[in-house]
Amino acid sequence: MKIAIFPGSFDPLTNGHLDIIKRGSQLFDELVVAVGINTSKTALFSTDEKVTLIKEAVDSLPNVRVVTMQGLTVNLFKKLGATTLVRGLRDEADYRYERQIAQMNHQMDKKVETIFLMARPQDTYVASSIIKEIAKMGGDVSQFVPQNVSEPLKAKFK
Repeated sequence: MKIAIFPGSFDPLTNGHLDIIKRGSQLFDELVVAVGINTSKTALFSTDEKVTLIKEAVDSLPNVRVVTMQGLTVNLFKKLGATTLVRGLRDEADYRYERQIAQMNHQMDKKVETIFLMARPQDTYVASSIIKEIAKMGGDVSQFVPQNVSEPLKAKFK
């Protein structure tokens, strides 16, 4: 069984994330969306809220599972018997950052392979941090996030 992990903070889940999840789910027997804690950022949504929103958004994908992750991705990789990490790339800056992480993960565990899926053109400029800023200023973010995420995101800034 080929198991892949798509790790991230998903704060909030964007249409770009959802696209990578859908495409990744077509490549593997199981895709595990691992909601981690990014220690360099202050989260808007709690981990439980993020897991709930992601589960709702991927409900129609039977081979996608959502879990929480604490610690290193390579540890979850070993625990789940995964074969691959899936990462999305929007641009060259993402590639440089993600390449370093992929190489570090591989150095820590030689079994860890990472594949990169390119973002769709309409998602290359979408970042969770920008979406949060738009929502904070009262802007409409519905075109950037799954339908089930839009209202909870607005509610965070009321």
